[in-house]
Amino acid sequence: MEKRLIYLDNAATTKTHPDVVSAMLPYFSEYFGNPSSLYDLAAASRTAIGEAREKVAAAIGSAPEQIYFTSGGTESDNWAIRGVAAAYAKKGRHIITSAIEHHAVLHTCEALEKEGFEVTYLPVDEFGRVRVADLEAAIRDDTILITIMLANNEIGTLQPIAEIGEIAHSKKIVFHTDAVQAVGQIPVDVNALNVDLLSLSSHKFGGPKGVGALYIRKGTRIATFMHGGAQEKRRRAGTENVPGIVGLGTAIERAIALMPEKTERIRKLRERLIAGLGAIPASRLNGHPEERLPNNVNFIFEYIEGESILLLLNVHGIAASTGSACTSASLDPSHVLLACGIPHEVAHGSLRLTLGEETTEEEIDFVLEIVPKVVQRLRDMSPLTPPELRSR
Repeated sequence: MEKRLIYLDNAATTKTHPDVVSAMLPYFSEYFGNPSSLYDLAAASRTAIGEAREKVAAAIGSAPEQIYFTSGGTESDNWAIRGVAAAYAKKGRHIITSAIEHHAVLHTCEALEKEGFEVTYLPVDEFGRVRVADLEAAIRDDTILITIMLANNEIGTLQPIAEIGEIAHSKKIVFHTDAVQAVGQIPVDVNALNVDLLSLSSHKFGGPKGVGALYIRKGTRIATFMHGGAQEKRRRAGTENVPGIVGLGTAIERAIALMPEKTERIRKLRERLIAGLGAIPASRLNGHPEERLPNNVNFIFEYIEGESILLLLNVHGIAASTGSACTSASLDPSHVLLACGIPHEVAHGSLRLTLGEETTEEEIDFVLEIVPKVVQRLRDMSPLTPPELRSR
């Protein structure tokens, strides 16, 4: 008998939707021309890229010429941060970010520190939100870039991006947001958010892996990230991933169209899941209770290890995570949870469940049946568990 799968790790990646796959297929073998060539076959690829660029622009409220295709969120983050650092290095060498950013941002900032830049890593409150007052206090005359994520990939907390953007622009500082987790989940408008640069990734909203985009506001100085050919207006060289770009365009258009209905349904399932898991003794919800992504549930269960929870859930066909998929091989507790003030020994017991458009009520019911049993089984095995939490 085929093992059932309840997939609740959509923050790591979503399934490429069949409509997206269908849109991509012709560009593998029928319209396979290199977009930089001059014949008709190449023109079909160029046209497809242009149409996808328009779809991405429409989804985030920008002009098509402000959209640049990349290999994904990590490249977009790297380009935004390194590109601004290079372009503004003569003006200043100070960057502001937060302690809970994705490692694509944190590790890029750490690399720049080795090259002579200074980075301020803002603390967050217990819910994982940056305090605007802290950000204002951190700004210096030589600050050239602020990079704060729109939505956290582990705990789902939303940041006050529009307010931060107003401050950045009043100080003439370039402002970048990593919106990889937000695009396709909540409305995103680059003008309302006051951002100069925004990163997104296709596989977070039903598109293929390995393709993303960077929004660059007109007038923003940014160095070329990849040198070579004349692709992407000479700013990002390399033969375009035409099928992937088509998939990105199709997926983002579809995600925006379905968002109102999908978001409301998923939010209700999320609240049901939070209420059920919150009834487990010695548990706590991580992240902001209200200002969070509609599909994100992140809990800590004290006295047990998150990895053990995942292994037992997998036995029951439930796919989940403890945090970012990019750090799944690490035994260290989440840097996000530690930054929220959660003790090292407690942060190990985290579970992240991220819902998708195929998540059903029946699946949530099953998860709420299994997780308490798994938690209890592990607590009964743990020498750390106090007597009152053990099975009678």
